[in-house]
Amino acid sequence: MSATILPEKILHYPVLLSEVINIITPQNGGTFIDCTFGQGGYSKKILEYPNTKVIAIDRDKNSLSVALDLKERFKDRFSFHNIKFSQIKDLKFKDEIKGIIFDLGYSLNQIKDFSTGLSFDSEVELNMKMGLNEFSAKDVINKLDQKELEKIFKYFGEELSSKIISKKIIFERKKKNLNTRDLVNIVKRVKKKYYSKNNPATKVFQALRIFVNKEISELINSLKESASIVGQNGIILTVSFHSLEDKICKFFFNYLSKQEKVSRYLPEKKPIKKSFSLITKKPVTPNSQELKLNPPSRSAKLRAIKKIGVYENRQNIFSKYENLLNIEKISEKL
Repeated sequence: MSATILPEKILHYPVLLSEVINIITPQNGGTFIDCTFGQGGYSKKILEYPNTKVIAIDRDKNSLSVALDLKERFKDRFSFHNIKFSQIKDLKFKDEIKGIIFDLGYSLNQIKDFSTGLSFDSEVELNMKMGLNEFSAKDVINKLDQKELEKIFKYFGEELSSKIISKKIIFERKKKNLNTRDLVNIVKRVKKKYYSKNNPATKVFQALRIFVNKEISELINSLKESASIVGQNGIILTVSFHSLEDKICKFFFNYLSKQEKVSRYLPEKKPIKKSFSLITKKPVTPNSQELKLNPPSRSAKLRAIKKIGVYENRQNIFSKYENLLNIEKISEKL
């Protein structure tokens, strides 16, 4: 999960950049955490303002070259950590954090790097590892059983043909270990009757990428940690690109911006006051000018909340997504 899909002619185009800057207001100074540094689009813009600092995080080691350049230019105002963003809790912060940003898309560099296996045109073995991984998509496709694959495609990719695709995978892998091209062809044969503007394998690839990188637990854990770390009047902002991530962000932000009610039959229990307020009651999406410049940004949704009180950690806040977290645990077999 880092940076954003963009047109070939542009090396890096951070989606909704002006909207992000308008919300986090770096012109007033402050320390910000860029949790998905990627090619540094948001960080570079924030650092243009003189009284700012950026703490950048990315699990992809390929972001290091961009980070070293920024470190050279901005010295004590910039630092980079090659970790997963769920590990944000392990960092030590000297300053109060004014804003925490998550851009949950992928960069052109990652898509075009065929070794990652994110491209439908790749001929190499399945990978999809974004760094600091325990297993690859090759392990998933060639080792898990049909029911397990079906769950991954159905719940992480929202793929309606998950059952028959998983059956075909099991059948074909008896002949050989499947690579990226093999998987694309399997899905195309299954879905040949369905017309779509996107590649038929889009949802299957999405599901595998989410599973391989444990993106659900990563997002859930990092959102919880961010709520504790961000300072008073500080902002948590997310830019998501598929409905599953957006639903999680929306649920979390709405939950924290409402006061928890107490049953009249349990008067001894104190109500938990809301600790955040919604900045975006509806998601912010790209305008027509940005869509023309960068068509893949069409699925982007920006959401943001502002801290207005003391955050009380609620352990059961994500019980709604327990099923997804349990599907991630299938990986323990690999």
